[in-house]
Amino acid sequence: MVILQTERLTIHPCSANDVTRLQQQHYDNGPEVQQHLMSIASDPSLLYWGSWLVMTKDGQVIGDIGFKGKLDIRQAVEIGYGLLPAYLNQGFATEAVLALIEWAFEQTEVTGVLAKTESTNQASIRVLEKAGLIQVGSDNQYIMWERMKRV
Repeated sequence: MVILQTERLTIHPCSANDVTRLQQQHYDNGPEVQQHLMSIASDPSLLYWGSWLVMTKDGQVIGDIGFKGKLDIRQAVEIGYGLLPAYLNQGFATEAVLALIEWAFEQTEVTGVLAKTESTNQASIRVLEKAGLIQVGSDNQYIMWERMKRV
């Protein structure tokens, strides 16, 4: 299994092996992880294209990050992320997003990484800007972002 290491974090694809850890730590940061676990049970090829756990070096789960499914028609993937409130505004989200984008671009078939954030979510906007994504569209509620792989 792929495990990403950053200066402060360990990031790995969430699998059935993580259920006990998530239960012991009472981790509940939205429905994405549970939906991902159900998806990979029926389609194991989704393992890397769904939720990844973001943990401190000592194994504390502080959030999740991942892709919203496999590559689209342009060979791009949409990234999403969320951290527990106690870990916000400390650079963890940017660190995790940069690591996962780097991993995605190491996959030869991936041409770009996409994201969508609420137009009022200034913290998420800063994370995406720091991760090198650029705004490519918006509506009354959301800003669409992308970062294309350099060849």
